[in-house]
Amino acid sequence: MQERVTFKSDGLDLVGILHTPEGLKAGEKRPAIMILHGFGTNKDGATPIEATKIIEALGYVVLRFDMRGCGESGGEKAFILCQDQVRDTQAAATYLQSLPQVDVGRIGVLGHSFGAAVAVYAGGVDERLGAVIAVGGWGDGVAKFREQHVSPEAWKSFIMKLEEGRRVRAKTGKSMMIPRFDIVPIPEPMRKHLVGNAIMEFPAETAMSMMDFRANDVVANISPRPLLLLHPADDTVTPTSQAVGLFMRAKQPADMHLVSGVDHFMLSDDTGMVRQILETWLTKHFPV
Repeated sequence: MQERVTFKSDGLDLVGILHTPEGLKAGEKRPAIMILHGFGTNKDGATPIEATKIIEALGYVVLRFDMRGCGESGGEKAFILCQDQVRDTQAAATYLQSLPQVDVGRIGVLGHSFGAAVAVYAGGVDERLGAVIAVGGWGDGVAKFREQHVSPEAWKSFIMKLEEGRRVRAKTGKSMMIPRFDIVPIPEPMRKHLVGNAIMEFPAETAMSMMDFRANDVVANISPRPLLLLHPADDTVTPTSQAVGLFMRAKQPADMHLVSGVDHFMLSDDTGMVRQILETWLTKHFPV
């Protein structure tokens, strides 16, 4: 069963789709998992939908929702800050705790890309999150951007855009907008995976927020709750080294799987291995 829902975060209305699994008996409570979408996309993208299908079929309550400024949710469109999304994730957990069909002590989170970094950070600062799954995520904003803007010329151009953004904000009080692919380069063949109404330009403040965001600093705090890091072995969008960095800083129980034959949108490209890893890990570490 699917139901369109709204809940509050910092006074804003966030919109989500709540999935309740078949066979839920009256009075029964199930663990719940939140699905966090990627950079400037929304709950209706291929990755959130595929993740929801897998997890709901295993018997979990699932909530996929739009972060503030994205999709149908409130807030200034495209004005996306990492710490705001952490608070949105915490607000979603609070909402799930209010539902009669949810086991309030067993709420997990799965995020993809930008959402994966947010999921790890949220798990590191909020003990209510009983399990964390990061798919194609990152832990150090500066290091991530440095690998994404490979050449010295590309890196210099990126840094100059941010500096110009600061000057524009200081002079006018307004944001300077930067095209999506100037912030996070995505190879042309991969862009088909973006949801049709994905945001295509962002304020410079969004990129600055990403630069300053370090899930690496809090990932160890997730323990003793379980952590799963899923990443393409050769990711053309988010460097694979970011998953390795998170794993090196995590404490047990933590698992990392680097999967060959898939790229950044690995749930969309999955030939079955990613699904198998996800199902096996959930059954072991966060079972229904």
